[in-house]
Amino acid sequence: MDVYEAITLRKSVRSYEDRPVEEEKLKRIFSAARLAPSASNRQEWRFVLVTDKTFIGRLAEEGANQAFLAEAPVIIACCAETDGHNMKCGLPCFPIDVAIAVDHITLCAAAEGLGTCWIGAFDPETVKKILGIPAHIRVVELLALGYPKDPSAAVKMRKPMDDILFRNAWKR
Repeated sequence: MDVYEAITLRKSVRSYEDRPVEEEKLKRIFSAARLAPSASNRQEWRFVLVTDKTFIGRLAEEGANQAFLAEAPVIIACCAETDGHNMKCGLPCFPIDVAIAVDHITLCAAAEGLGTCWIGAFDPETVKKILGIPAHIRVVELLALGYPKDPSAAVKMRKPMDDILFRNAWKR
């Protein structure tokens, strides 16, 4: 599958088969995350790969309060070990760099026949407590990963290109 097909097929999956994700697929997916670009090559991203159903259940209930997460065979806590460095534009590096790595994960997952769902609705301190993540680590996202119950491609509602792309200057 090429990257354009993976982009087209990727969708937010909220219902998963009760089936583990093969170790070989996980290795390929995390190899892609490790190759993601990062500001000043800081590579601040860190990941906690959660496959234990007890931890997944606790994350679904206490960490994110989203019941569908309990179905996922894998939840990834996407974190950053950061020194707080900001880019020259004033934005912190770590959330952007983690997001790029997570996007690599989601596209590789789609290419592997897997589904994902970005989760931003969670309490980072609760997630840290559940997973034993040190206090100085930032939890940026949770990501559900697994085989979707409905693998059909979703119809994506997107704004027209003229609403998002401007050439040479901002204009309407």
